[in-house]
Amino acid sequence: MLALFASISILSYGILPQAEIAGLNQPSVGGVLEAAVGPWGGTLIRVGLIVSVLGAYLAWQLLAADVVFAAASDKDLPSALGRTNDRGVPENAVLWTSIMVTVILFAVQFVDDALDFTLDLTAALALAPFALASAYALKIALRRDGYDDVAPRVRHRELVVAVISTVYTLFLLWAAGYVFWFLACLLLAPATLLYVAARREQRAPLFTAPGLATFVGVAVFAVVGAVLLATGAVQI
Repeated sequence: MLALFASISILSYGILPQAEIAGLNQPSVGGVLEAAVGPWGGTLIRVGLIVSVLGAYLAWQLLAADVVFAAASDKDLPSALGRTNDRGVPENAVLWTSIMVTVILFAVQFVDDALDFTLDLTAALALAPFALASAYALKIALRRDGYDDVAPRVRHRELVVAVISTVYTLFLLWAAGYVFWFLACLLLAPATLLYVAARREQRAPLFTAPGLATFVGVAVFAVVGAVLLATGAVQI
């Protein structure tokens, strides 16, 4: 794969000068191949790109549905999202994640640099779970939870890894910038309604103390983000 990417980059400079390559429309490889073999080369690359993007779209959509299905199976989301059809497919999870993914992809078309914006927003949404997972690993290593039958050097090694991971993810959260934090919380806060519905379905308490603190923090960020967007202080 590395050789393929390197070959494409190097061979491109053997067909067109750097200044012309920099001015090509995306996908730029289509313009390079078109200059080498004619119009059909650009068409081939564009058709291949469409097929590739649709395949990636399908894969990520099914992956998102699998996450929803797993959460519903663990009773963290309403049981309806964990229901499967006669072929074992979680139809409700697939349906609703497909709808939400389509809505978000449609909405980002109205912002500048839609691709970069979507990548930044996705990164901001992923960083919070990474940070929480790292902090939890640090917590259990400090408390020796589950380390009764494990050699001390193993716990010390995993403690060091957890410390490094927690510090690094916290740095990434800071580096991501507050704008995408606010936007991420605008998406996360309404999703809490599904968790509330699941807890009521089980007649269980809504939040633990740390969970309530996390929810309040997300809700405050979401409200601030909505105000900043409404007043034009933050523009996307």
